[in-house]
Amino acid sequence: MKLVEGKVVLITGASRGIGKAIALEYAKQGATVAFTYLNSTQKALEVEAELKAFGVEAKAYQSDASKFEQAKDLIEQVVADFGRIDVLINNAGITRDGLLMRMTEDQWDAVIDNNLKSAFNTIRAITPIMLRQRQGSIINMSSIVGEKGNPGQANYAASKAGLIGLTMSVAKECAARGVRCNAIAPGFIATEMTNELSDEAKKYWMNLIPMRRVGEADEVAQVAVFLGSSMASYVTGQVINCCGGVSL
Repeated sequence: MKLVEGKVVLITGASRGIGKAIALEYAKQGATVAFTYLNSTQKALEVEAELKAFGVEAKAYQSDASKFEQAKDLIEQVVADFGRIDVLINNAGITRDGLLMRMTEDQWDAVIDNNLKSAFNTIRAITPIMLRQRQGSIINMSSIVGEKGNPGQANYAASKAGLIGLTMSVAKECAARGVRCNAIAPGFIATEMTNELSDEAKKYWMNLIPMRRVGEADEVAQVAVFLGSSMASYVTGQVINCCGGVSL
């Protein structure tokens, strides 16, 4: 039997990168996949078709989870379309890098809103549904940067650290009703976002990785499937580092 067969998963920001890899892995493992995107409708439809090729239901939703009402409407629409949501994965996120002394208020607010507030919005909307179901798995995509910080990424580090605190609080609030909440903290993963980094930044990260290689999005996706499956039924309030040993 496939690990998440019959489950309905909602993934924010899954038209590319780690989010897309997670969506594909859930589809391979038999889940119905709902996912969001912001701008590129054509790319989202292509991802939707890739997911359906695994013989599962899939649907793309254009939605901005950083907007409270949009997040609420999204959750309601997914439930209307598929009857339930078993797994929520808060993956949507951006970077607006720069040294703190030069960082603008807009750069700070954009990252906090997209990376942290969006998770609050979706969790706030989905919690009553999962508590009524008396089961569910919420997975927040944090980062090793949220644990260790990183020069030029104070806003990103703060948002990802905030996700860890949010994860632990939600886990404690919801555990008695069978709803689990965990976080994944990827390290340096090969994605469109990391490909945009300078050669100097890439070299800096490679020197920090004990495994001496960049991680693949599929490797993060496999952790996400584990946390959404019954194999993780007694795992809640945890931060799973997927970083090649950077956290050591």
